[in-house]
Amino acid sequence: MFKQAAWLGWEMDSNWTEPGLFLIYSIIKPVAGAFILVLMSFVALFIGTGNPDLGKSAMFAYLFVGNAFFIYVASVLFGCFQVIQSDREWYQTIRYVYMSPINFYTYIVGRAASKVLLATIATAVTLAFGVFALHIDLSMSLWDIPLFLAVMVIGLLCVVAIGLCLAGLSFLTAKHTHGLAEGIPGMFYLFCGVIFPLSVLPGWGQSVGRALPITYWLEAIRRLILPSSQIAQVTTGLEQRDLAGIIALLLISTAFFFLLSILLFRMTEYLARKAGIIDMTTNY
Repeated sequence: MFKQAAWLGWEMDSNWTEPGLFLIYSIIKPVAGAFILVLMSFVALFIGTGNPDLGKSAMFAYLFVGNAFFIYVASVLFGCFQVIQSDREWYQTIRYVYMSPINFYTYIVGRAASKVLLATIATAVTLAFGVFALHIDLSMSLWDIPLFLAVMVIGLLCVVAIGLCLAGLSFLTAKHTHGLAEGIPGMFYLFCGVIFPLSVLPGWGQSVGRALPITYWLEAIRRLILPSSQIAQVTTGLEQRDLAGIIALLLISTAFFFLLSILLFRMTEYLARKAGIIDMTTNY
């Protein structure tokens, strides 16, 4: 049933269009997003140094990689939250899915799998654009590839778990609360060192960032795929922790949010069933 849920998610995300046409869109969209970041960074470097050479800027590489992998966060979180909203409010099919012989938690995980696939395409295209068009130096040894894949899996599990927490909350919310699914990724974007390092934030902002697992996921990825000489040029706010410590914190955070997602999802599902609002549309 996980496979069928993932297939359904892919078809709905592609608006039931032809795979080739949708693939073209999936390539153009991240490149357009990369151009926005390039323009912002070009202006910032020109004002700050008068030498906007993006390819040689360690800070730009740091920000570019963070933005590339943040595509997963924005896509998966919004996708998980949107499942219940779309099935209940737009298509009004949630009652049929809920009565089918599939665990609803598994169903949402399957729907999130399509978001992970689309985000993988977008991230790969963005990184390729950065390497070939912007001459960003990505460096990873063969020995680091298994560790990189492990970090990716752990991080994606954590993102899906956070998305399932939001999906559970959507059982009890009206249709207009899709802003929550956009606001939570926005909070991660601000506090997790995506667009600028933690060291730029005030003290309380750095404390918030260190409490969020996405911070450690992005930091571990940057340390694995960016040259160490470039990482050393950026004051990230996490210099005191080595890579093993970063991964350990990510692993602990992922386990916590995975357990939280199960408990919160079951609790909100129970409350929605008790109140009789699982399939109730909110036409206001």
